[in-house]
Amino acid sequence: MIRMTNIEKEYLTGAVKFKALKGIDLHITKGEYVAIVGPSGSGKSTMMNIIGCLDIQTAGGFLLDGQDIATMTSNQLADIRNQKIGFVFQAFNLLPYATAYENVEVPLLFAKTNSKYRKERIIELLHKVGLGDKVNNKPTEMSGGEMQRVAIARALANDPDIILADEPTGNLDSASGAAIVNIFNELHTMGKTVVMITHDMSLADKTDRIIRLKDGMLEKITAVA
Repeated sequence: MIRMTNIEKEYLTGAVKFKALKGIDLHITKGEYVAIVGPSGSGKSTMMNIIGCLDIQTAGGFLLDGQDIATMTSNQLADIRNQKIGFVFQAFNLLPYATAYENVEVPLLFAKTNSKYRKERIIELLHKVGLGDKVNNKPTEMSGGEMQRVAIARALANDPDIILADEPTGNLDSASGAAIVNIFNELHTMGKTVVMITHDMSLADKTDRIIRLKDGMLEKITAVA
């Protein structure tokens, strides 16, 4: 599903070059549940951006479901992000003045689905994440845990193969965080490929493998018993 070969990523800030990733080799199979961990500056965010087709590597090869991402146009990359990848962010990234229904509808509108299907799909997903009674609520009327569940429903809208989560429990209390973890566990049992970027080792320990980065390099991969 995800195959990286000798991936490098270099940024230029003024006259200064900074190499964020330094020769990453990584293979994540379909249906796997992995955590990417490491200290600040280790390259986690850069790797997330490349996996999520938000950025392109400077060197090396990246195949996503057999497709060479580096050869794609910006429109093709947008289609990949909309159809194959569901994003869940620490800050939720919801539209603040839109209802839960309208937030989940956004990727379905980009996919140009018909209104009948959209309505059925949105209601189904909000019920799936336990928000069947919050369809018309706006983010300002929800708790952090509820907002993250809306974000997960939105991520699932187009039934993507990959769920990419960046610190999904970082802004939540322990009870809300545990509920979100249970949802990710369910998505894994459904066969989704779940890639989670996290500082929380108790969360990482619930995945199949822990991928540890340090200074832009792959330090260690640990299988979780």
